[in-house]
Amino acid sequence: MSKKISFGKISANFGQNSKPIEATGSIGTFGPPKAIEVLEEDTEQQNLKNVMGIASFGKKAKSFDIKEMMEQVKKTAKEVTKQPEEAKLDEEEDSDDEDFIGPPLPDNLMQGSKQEEKKEENSDSNDSDEEETTDKLFIPCAQEAAMVHGNKAVTALSVDPSGARLASGSVDYDVSFWDFAGMDSNMRSFRTLQPADNHPIRGLHYSSTGDLLLVISGASQAKVIDRDGFEKLETVKGDMYITDQARTKGHTAGLLAGCWNPIVKEEFLTTSADGTVRTWDFYTGGKQHKQLIKCRAQNGLKVSPTAVNFNRDGKVIACGCADGSIQLWDFRKSSVAPASQMRKAHLPTDISSICFSHVGDHLLTRSCDETLKLWDVRNFKKCVNEVGGLFTRYDTTDAIFSPNDSIVATGLSLNKGEKSGEILFYDATNFNLIRKMEVVNSHTIKLIWHPKLNQLFVGTGNGLIKCLYDERKSLRGATLCAVKIHRKAQHSEMMSTQQVITPHALPMFRQERRKTSRKQMEKDRLDPVKSKRPDLPITSGQGGRVASSGGTLSSFVIRNLGLSKRVDDDQDPREAILKFAKEAEENPYWITPAYKKSQPKPQADNDEPESKKSKPG
Repeated sequence: MSKKISFGKISANFGQNSKPIEATGSIGTFGPPKAIEVLEEDTEQQNLKNVMGIASFGKKAKSFDIKEMMEQVKKTAKEVTKQPEEAKLDEEEDSDDEDFIGPPLPDNLMQGSKQEEKKEENSDSNDSDEEETTDKLFIPCAQEAAMVHGNKAVTALSVDPSGARLASGSVDYDVSFWDFAGMDSNMRSFRTLQPADNHPIRGLHYSSTGDLLLVISGASQAKVIDRDGFEKLETVKGDMYITDQARTKGHTAGLLAGCWNPIVKEEFLTTSADGTVRTWDFYTGGKQHKQLIKCRAQNGLKVSPTAVNFNRDGKVIACGCADGSIQLWDFRKSSVAPASQMRKAHLPTDISSICFSHVGDHLLTRSCDETLKLWDVRNFKKCVNEVGGLFTRYDTTDAIFSPNDSIVATGLSLNKGEKSGEILFYDATNFNLIRKMEVVNSHTIKLIWHPKLNQLFVGTGNGLIKCLYDERKSLRGATLCAVKIHRKAQHSEMMSTQQVITPHALPMFRQERRKTSRKQMEKDRLDPVKSKRPDLPITSGQGGRVASSGGTLSSFVIRNLGLSKRVDDDQDPREAILKFAKEAEENPYWITPAYKKSQPKPQADNDEPESKKSKPG
């Protein structure tokens, strides 16, 4: 067979690939005999590898220079990360270098240009850091929209979690509902009601689902209404004659604050001037509180919790009390004593606001002692940061965190001589003043910074609600209705050339339209004939129907009994009676005709009596 059988690189024809081994003599070699044996073995192994076709195996590894490799990797990375504009510039520079004729530039200039490039890179990095800080400390205040609640101070504000509706409450007892999707640029509320009768509204809070609204008023009973204002629940009123508040089912004094549990959607709490904090379950109908907390001062007496809030987990309750203390309660441990407290957090005045940070363990408090303080819940002995000189007139003035917890904001009230209310924005890390914003020529009371809308809502002392937003970074909310133009309804006008009069349109032929039974009944009620109204009572001096003697009972008796004529005391009563004897005899009417047949003839004694002796003077 002429074809050769091959397996991979190993051929079966060993005769052609094999080479004759030349015999070499051992004479003339120097060194130990072992070296000669090693050389012989190496040559034999090399020949065998050549015969098998694997002579390339087992070569010595290449040596690599690490520095050169790193430099090459850096060059390739720079080329890959170059932007297309820079690549074009580099190509132009290369072409310029190729076309350049003349001596090269000195080294000093080249080093200077490199230093300038480094400075530019550093400035770019600084600019990027500044942009990050500005984004972090961004305040949406480029545009504003105003909503008119009334003419009195707005002391309560709440926006539902979705950002579709806003509820506002005031000291004029009204609660107004605002729908951003249904409003136009006129910014009018679609519903206004008085849920607590004649009590000022102290707080409004939407639930975590946004379908219920908690109303905290000056009354002792809290109310829960739905999104359209219909009442769903009213808490029970406690017995004010029971001294132990744990034995009453509800509050016995006016409410001060309240809020919903952020985790348990049906649970909410209320605080009152009776010194208690009560939690309620919506599904029980408010017939009895769920749990009770008694806030105590340092001397053991009760103290009113003026501000309250849940933490983000819904497990810890923070109470700011009227004696300036802060008390943290954890129901998982005990409801008898607070988990931690700070007695002298503020001066002994009302704490108007208390707020947990969105992330972390920070607590922000605002008090009527004109201070704003930041606390760390893990170390409650001393405040982290503090700002003073913040005047306020209202015990519901807010202090809030921004959605990213980097900014702290609070409102100021007008002091004597001031003309504009302001909002102060501080850096949360060091309490440096970032911005002082003038909002309106009145007090700034309530603040809400909505995380989804990225808009700031401000309740003022003159009944206005200001909405601050930025078109670039704010979504929905006031941006929806601020753009809508209010258009008046166009009435179609039509001029008729010929006047048409129908027969029944004339007054003499016109027939009355059939009214409903209710309207007909109301009309008949006003008609004295159809309603068979009795005569109205006679009051003195009306219509000339009352005599000069008056309209009293005594005057009526005197007039009907004929005693209105005064009888002279000096006249003899016998003569007064006998002067009617002739008339009675001629015209008998009552007694004489009845006894005419049987009555004897009367005989009067005509002897005149002696005249009355005159009384001695």
